[in-house]
Amino acid sequence: MSPLPEMSAIREAQQLLRAYFPPTPLVRAPSLSGPNADIYLKLETALPTGSFKPRGALYALIKNMQRGKIDEVTASSTGNHGAATAFAARTLGLSATIFLPDPPNPVKRKRIEDLGARILCQGSNDLAAASQKASAYSRKAGVYLLSDATSPELPAGPATIGAEILEECSDLSAVFVPMGDTALIRGIGAAIKQLSPQTRVIGVQAERAPSYVLSWRAGKPVPTETCDTIADGLATRFPDAGNVADIRNVVDDVVLVTEGQMIDAIRHLYKKENVLAEPAGAAATAAYVANPISGRVALLVSGSNIADDVRGQAGIAL
Repeated sequence: MSPLPEMSAIREAQQLLRAYFPPTPLVRAPSLSGPNADIYLKLETALPTGSFKPRGALYALIKNMQRGKIDEVTASSTGNHGAATAFAARTLGLSATIFLPDPPNPVKRKRIEDLGARILCQGSNDLAAASQKASAYSRKAGVYLLSDATSPELPAGPATIGAEILEECSDLSAVFVPMGDTALIRGIGAAIKQLSPQTRVIGVQAERAPSYVLSWRAGKPVPTETCDTIADGLATRFPDAGNVADIRNVVDDVVLVTEGQMIDAIRHLYKKENVLAEPAGAAATAAYVANPISGRVALLVSGSNIADDVRGQAGIAL
C-alpha cells in the first residue's frame, strides 16, 4: 500500500525536483473556455521524457538511495514510467533495466533506449507479465524495483503538480486527472485536498480499461479480463487494494472515455491549442468535453509520446 503523501513530503519533493526541471506550464485553453468556464491545460509534456513520470521516479529513487546502496534500478511499464526510470537512473548514475509488454509502444521504447536502459519485452500486450518478470528479477541483491503502483515515496512527486496548479490558480473549481496505476491522481488528489478541499478531483479512465473506475465505485478492487485500449498509459487490469482506498479518499468523481473521444481530444488539442498529446494525455480533455462544468478547471495533459498509428487516426502529420 502506498500512503497518500503529506504536505511536508510534497514540499520536500518540490524543492528537490527544482534542481532538475522547472514547474511545467499552466496555460489557458481558449478553444475549451467559454462565458462560464476558464479551462487550463497543465502541460506535463514539457518534462524531459515527455510525460509527468520523472517527478515520481526521481523523487522515489533519490529517497531510496539515501537509505541504502542501489546498483541497478528496474521497472515494469507500458512506456512512460520506464522512460522516467531510465532518466532518473541516468541522472543519478545508475544502470536500469525496464520490462515492457510485448509488443511495446515503439515511440516509448525508443525513448527508453535513447536514455541508455536495457529493455526486456515480456509476455502479453498488457503489463501483467512484465510486472511479474520485473519482480522476480529484482530479488537480486543491489537491485531496486521502482514500482509506479506501490512505491510509497513515489506519489509525492506527481503531487507537486497539484501544488503547482494551485500556486497559479488558487480558486480552482476542479481538476481532471487520468488514472492508470493511480500514482498521478493519488498524488495530485492528496495535494489538492490538503491545500484546497473544495476543489473537485475527477478521475478519468478509458472505457476499455475501467478497472479503477469500477473499483472506485465498488469500494474494493475490481479486476478486468482485458485492458485493450489505445491509451496504454491507462491500461491497468489488477487494482491494488491500498490504491483503491486512497482514491476513494481524494477523488470526488470518475469518468470513462471512449477510444473515439480520446482520438477527438488528441486532434482538438493539436489543431486548436498546438499541444501534442498521447491518448492517456488527452483523456482528461476528452472527459471535460463530454462532461463540461463551469468555473476554473485544470485538465492534465500527462504525456505526449504518441504512437504513429494513433497519430494517423487523429489526422496529425508531423
